[in-house]
Amino acid sequence: MKNIKIKTIVVSFFALMLFAGLMSCKKDEGETSSKTSHKVIFKLEASAGSSISAVVYGYDSQITTATNISGTTWSSQEITVPAGTASLNVAASATGANANSTLKAQIFVDGELKGEGTSSGSILSASASFGL
Repeated sequence: MKNIKIKTIVVSFFALMLFAGLMSCKKDEGETSSKTSHKVIFKLEASAGSSISAVVYGYDSQITTATNISGTTWSSQEITVPAGTASLNVAASATGANANSTLKAQIFVDGELKGEGTSSGSILSASASFGL
């Protein structure tokens, strides 16, 4: 049990570092950020028997962290991101039931899937990003 907690903490730290790295990415010169606001939902789905433990999600520098999550699915509330938003990011960790377990992270913008990332194994860490 102690070993699983340590692995979960390590995976959570990795997810946070990955999220921070994604947040530091800049668009190329000449590209412009979104000129309108958008409705965004972040979703997670883990395979049966797995347990989602933490998620970090948000846009640009507006970051939210949720911990002590359990179960195989999670969804954020709908977020209205303002015009000018450059990037959307989600990173999550979970403990898989076995080596064949999966975790999927998704970003929906105005009802359409725009970003997705997956992970497989007994220790799961998935992330997704989308540039507006």
